[in-house]
Amino acid sequence: MLRSVWNEPPPPSPPARGRRDWALVGVLVSLALLEGAVRPDMPWRAVSVIVTVGLVPTLLWRRTRPLLMVAIAFTTSSVVPLFMDGGRPDAYTMVFVLILVYSLFRWGSGREVVIGLAVMLPGVHFSLAGAPLAPADAVGAFAVFFSAMALGGALRYRARARMRELDQVKLLEREQLARDLHDIVAHHVSAMAIRAQAGLATAVTRPEAATDALRVIEAEATRTLAEMRAMVRVLRRNEPAELAPSRHISDLRQLAGSARVGPSVDVRLAGDLDDLSPSVGAAIYRIAQESITNARRHARHATRIEVLVAADDTSVRLRVSDDGDTASPRQVAAPGYGLLGMIERADLLGGTCEAGPGPERGWTVTAVLPRVGAAT
Repeated sequence: MLRSVWNEPPPPSPPARGRRDWALVGVLVSLALLEGAVRPDMPWRAVSVIVTVGLVPTLLWRRTRPLLMVAIAFTTSSVVPLFMDGGRPDAYTMVFVLILVYSLFRWGSGREVVIGLAVMLPGVHFSLAGAPLAPADAVGAFAVFFSAMALGGALRYRARARMRELDQVKLLEREQLARDLHDIVAHHVSAMAIRAQAGLATAVTRPEAATDALRVIEAEATRTLAEMRAMVRVLRRNEPAELAPSRHISDLRQLAGSARVGPSVDVRLAGDLDDLSPSVGAAIYRIAQESITNARRHARHATRIEVLVAADDTSVRLRVSDDGDTASPRQVAAPGYGLLGMIERADLLGGTCEAGPGPERGWTVTAVLPRVGAAT
């Protein structure tokens, strides 16, 4: 267990330093200066203010360099009293050091956490030993210190668990798309076999018919190779694909009559949808189906769900909107797994999928996919 902790990597993609971090530093510097000006019982006033103001900027690098910032803060707090004839800086604003402790356990690697703990514990013990604290106060100080550590560790592992869940959702969506592509490839191969048989049967009596059959086979083979390349890129497990029939854009009209209770569904199709890639058609259907399900489940007081599919020469666009209340909890909640699956499917086909509040009311899901559906 100790080896696994020591070798644990840091969490990926820590948040970048932003305006909130600078605002936090500005507020703490102002509080330190204000405390030095108005607090009457502050020992070593000038030194306390200088040390506090000097250490506050460590918060700017607390995510990218958590161990270094903790070492600077605790080493400075332990060394400065050696030059103060037994005194020590005592500013209430120094409580911000708990943010550094939290950040070390939230964003540091396992090795940094272990080393940081070895740096912090002697510093905390040294600080408490030199302060006239009652045993209950000392216990309370250690409790606050370990609470910051526990909070950082808890949020770290919670984020990791959610990341695993998101990866599982994306993996399942990739497998489902691979199954759809499997059906499409099987359809093309069957068409090629039938054309080849027809060409052989008519090769003697009608050579031109055999030539036409070869052209059709060539076109089908080209599309089959494209779909197979997409399936290889998408598939992530060596598991047999389920041979369930794929859905197409033509099946969208069935969603209009699928609502026995709840809001009605209006489906409109515009543009040339006949020569659409089967994988794109299946993706449009599944995104629309998931959007309608979410609207029926979460759109409060909705009476109507509109589904619009429009295609041009290069892309096909899907828009699903409802007329539910504007103050819907969907606006503030984290993206659900269904939405993440839709985004993943659109991204695999080289398109985009977005969801958010409608311009007037309700919720709107918009997806744009290329007609060819080239998976990446």
